[in-house]
Amino acid sequence: MLHQHIGALSMNKIEVRDFNFFYGDFQALAGLNLPIREKQITALIGPSGCGKSTFLRALNRMNDTIRGAHAQGEVLLDGKNIYDEDVDVVELRQRVGMVFQRPNPFPQSIYNNVAFGPRVLGMATNGGLLDQLVEESLRGAVLWDEVKHRLREPALDLNPGQQQRLCIARTIAVQPEVILMDEPCSALDPVATLSVEELMRRLSKQYTIVIVTHNMQQAARASDWTGFFWLGKLIEFNQTGALFTYPKEALTEAYITGRQG
Repeated sequence: MLHQHIGALSMNKIEVRDFNFFYGDFQALAGLNLPIREKQITALIGPSGCGKSTFLRALNRMNDTIRGAHAQGEVLLDGKNIYDEDVDVVELRQRVGMVFQRPNPFPQSIYNNVAFGPRVLGMATNGGLLDQLVEESLRGAVLWDEVKHRLREPALDLNPGQQQRLCIARTIAVQPEVILMDEPCSALDPVATLSVEELMRRLSKQYTIVIVTHNMQQAARASDWTGFFWLGKLIEFNQTGALFTYPKEALTEAYITGRQG
């Protein structure tokens, strides 16, 4: 499938077409159409319960584990619908990784946290290769210099900001193409938040990133594109600067100015 260029800025890594999502009889998402630009950061904003996290999890089929949940429409990853019956969900989740709201390191060493995915997937066949992959992933998450002398210590001994960067290192260790982040800074202090935002900007040179955030300042600072969700619908999608400066929809303007939501 040919990828569409938008102003020669970037190709679409993911294209969402007429997408609906249901929990049993409840429709959580309705008629979504949007592009996710390759190697850029897309932020999803909107009030609690408006479908942002449901949509994020739909991008790597994490909602599949919920009984009665089902999707309609298409989510095209490099032109292939991830909801087709022949899609290998394990491979999909390797390509489209997830970083959760609260840091969730495994109760293991720092090293084993990062090595876990590559070991399971058979990506590193000897210790030297695995050591290299762990170091590269920790460097990618700007954590190596802080932990290189304590790799065998428990990951739970790290502070929350370090733990979240470790979870990012764990995600990039399996060499994904897309990284989904569900409010990755909501449990962090302002200094740690800025370090994760800076890390996201750095990672977006190599990965496509989609972030859910309740923090509109964060969306404005850190993203290239922003989508505003309201009651399961995408109200507006645009380049971040344009959406925050000149919103086209009255509801968007009311939300970002604090008059609504």
